[in-house]
Amino acid sequence: MNPVDKITAGLRHAGAALEPFTPGAIEARRKDGGDPVTDADLAVNEVLRQFLPEPGDGWLSEETADDHARLGCDRVWIVDPVDGTREFIMGLPEWCVSIGLVEDGVPVAGGIYNPAAGHLIVGSVGTGVTLNGALVNKHWPPDLAGLTVLASRSEVTRGEWDRFDGAAFSICPMGSVAYKLGRVAAGLNGATWTLVPKNEWDVAAGVALVHASGGRAVTTDGSLRHFNQPNPRLPGFVATGPGLDSTVLGFLAIPVA
Repeated sequence: MNPVDKITAGLRHAGAALEPFTPGAIEARRKDGGDPVTDADLAVNEVLRQFLPEPGDGWLSEETADDHARLGCDRVWIVDPVDGTREFIMGLPEWCVSIGLVEDGVPVAGGIYNPAAGHLIVGSVGTGVTLNGALVNKHWPPDLAGLTVLASRSEVTRGEWDRFDGAAFSICPMGSVAYKLGRVAAGLNGATWTLVPKNEWDVAAGVALVHASGGRAVTTDGSLRHFNQPNPRLPGFVATGPGLDSTVLGFLAIPVA
């Protein structure tokens, strides 16, 4: 089974695992670091852990204790079973299942599934991206005027986007960073960025999808870090659809490689 088909099947299995749970009417508890987790997160994690890795593949998930044996693997599945758990708990349709495949440190294929919004976004570098089965072919004019940029809901609440008041673009707060990246890859929005650190499982699938779409996803220093690191923490990320990279990175004063 090729990676895109495998990811698509994995997302379908995840959707089935989610069916017993109702967003907005589910109990949550706190993990050691204070982040919320639900039985839905754990159910999807187990389904994907059983389905995705083949012999010799590594595994990195937000909901699995990290096994550094993955560092010796050429292929690693990087998964967030429910990215945007807070939104899932609140019943906001801004969460998703996120599956990324990394080969030799590079995200090469990914899938984002948001059942609440009805979006299944899958793809790989070299084959492109599909949204609900339709091939995406979107190129944006290099202009910030009229553009809607997806922002972290929590960052906006904390006032971290106040610096962009008066900019030519409009700002749309949204939950899951993986879903925001998926929307950019699917041509639904032109750009998103987060200026605070994220983990590999937050962005691996989305980075693969953005690159598969012909867009660009880089860290806030202008580089694209290798994934499957001992410490999966990454700087903030900027992602743009095709045609917008120089414009957006220039606006943010991020070096364009």
